[in-house]
Formats: sequence, structure tokens, C-alpha cells
Amino acid sequence: MIRRYNCSNSEERATGLADAAAAIRAGELVVIPTDTVYGIGADAFTPSAVAELLEAKGRGRDMPVPVLVGTVRAATALIDDLGAYGQDLIDEFWPGPLTLVCRASRSLTWDLGDSKGTVAVRMPLHSLALELLKETGPMAVSSANRSGAPPATTAADAEAQLGESVGVYLDGGSCADEIPSTIVDLTTPVPRVLRKGAVPVEKLRAIVGYIATDGEPEVDTRRSLPGAEAEKPEDAQAEVKPAEEQPAEVKSAEVKAAEGKPAEVKPVEGKPVEEPKPVETVAEEPKPAGKPVDKPVEQAKKADGEA
Repeated sequence: MIRRYNCSNSEERATGLADAAAAIRAGELVVIPTDTVYGIGADAFTPSAVAELLEAKGRGRDMPVPVLVGTVRAATALIDDLGAYGQDLIDEFWPGPLTLVCRASRSLTWDLGDSKGTVAVRMPLHSLALELLKETGPMAVSSANRSGAPPATTAADAEAQLGESVGVYLDGGSCADEIPSTIVDLTTPVPRVLRKGAVPVEKLRAIVGYIATDGEPEVDTRRSLPGAEAEKPEDAQAEVKPAEEQPAEVKSAEVKAAEGKPAEVKPVEGKPVEEPKPVETVAEEPKPAGKPVDKPVEQAKKADGEA
């Protein structure tokens, strides 16, 4: 039997949250509002409930179900590796409409579909969803619609598509934004956008530098790897013209010397070239007997700040 709760009423909201939490523990499905669209959820650690979720949507195991969490700590417990940019993206966009695909912790015993060792995780920016998630723990949540149909932006839309396959519907009003979350894959050295959504690609690039998207050409991945430096313009080889392209009369004495040729000095017109004068040698005055000769410093000071 379907139970519907109008969560704009504080008493009904509390009753609905309690019933939804109990339904999740019992392996039932619930529909909840999020900051993007309505979602259909199940206990992430109950394989039979996840299988029912996929069946309700008419979706195959080849499209594994994402996981919603109520805290960042809960997310990190599910993830084996955040990659080089995961924490920065979490700090900037969570809670919010950004789903991160990461390597799942190997200790988890769950079945979200053919995930191939990964998990798509997100912390939504919606008070009702967060309150339920903090009560139930991580939930497997997908958009509350039949596969291929438009996402549900109201509880009524979700019920029209999913019907009695869902036990509890929490009505939180119309969704503020019907655009789905942006999905970013962090399992490769270069982050890649798997689905464009509510977080623009430009904002992602402001955090990670380069991020790949479908249809865009690949670039030098060293620009986005930790510790790598982008090639600077001054590192490029300077263009040098061959010597034969320069007129002989404009070659300077320095250039000729660099080529191994002696510098040729020409007289200035109207003035004779002066012969070089011999350098007079001055005899070194002998030092008086008995005066000690200066000795070099015998010990150098250590490089500890002394001059």
C-alpha cells in the first residue's frame, strides 16, 4: 500500500521521515525530493532492494545505481581512492549537484549492478533528503522515473510512473532545478565528464584545471597531473637565422669572435690607427725581511648563516 506524506506540514514531515526510514530498513523503496529531481531510493547494502529498484525503473544491471550520502564522512567510507582532485571537488561543490565516480572500497559487500569496482556518489543539497540519509545511511538512489521517460520533478510525477512499486512517497514540492547532477569520472588520471548537468564544466575546470568531455580533443595530460608543470613559452627553442642570411658588413666583432674568427678592427675614416703602446712593467717592491706573508684562510665557515 502506498503511503504519501506532504512534507510542507511539519507533523506530517516527521511522520513521513520516520516511515521512510523504516521502509528502507525493511527493504522497501521510497521516493524523495533532491536538489535536482525526485529520486527512487533503497538501502544500498540490501541487494534485493536494489534489484527491485532496477526493476521498478525498467533498467538493467549494466547501468549501476548511484549512491546518495548524508555526510562527507559517509562518502569517504565508501571510496577507496578519491584521486588527485576528489577532495577539492567535494570541498567546492558538496552538498550539491555533482556526482563523483570513484573506486569503491574493496571491503564493501553490496550489489549496485555491474559497477566494475566503482561507485557514483553524491551528497545532495536538500534538507529533507539529508535528514533521511543521516537516519538510514547511504542509499542507492536513481531518478524517480521509468527508464527513458522524463525525470520526475514532483512527487505526483514520480507516482504516475512508478505507482505501487514504491512504498513511501515524500512530497517536498516541485524541484527547484530539473537539471540532473553533473557526473565526473575520477578513476582515470584525467577527470572526465560523463554527463553534463547542473554544475557547468567551466566551474569544474576552475578547480581541476583540465577536464575531458566527450567530443573534445585530448590534450597533454601532464598539465593536470600532480607535480607536473605546464610548458612555458620561454622554454620553446628560439628561432635563429642562419649567418649567411645576414649581410657581411653588419656582423659585429662579437659575432665573428663567436664563429672562431679574429675580430677585424677598421680605422675610422679620417683618423689614423694608433699603434698599441707597450705595457710598462713595474718591478715588484721586495717585502721587508721578517714581515709574515699573508696566508689564505685555512678553514671555511660552515653554511649555517655565517658570512
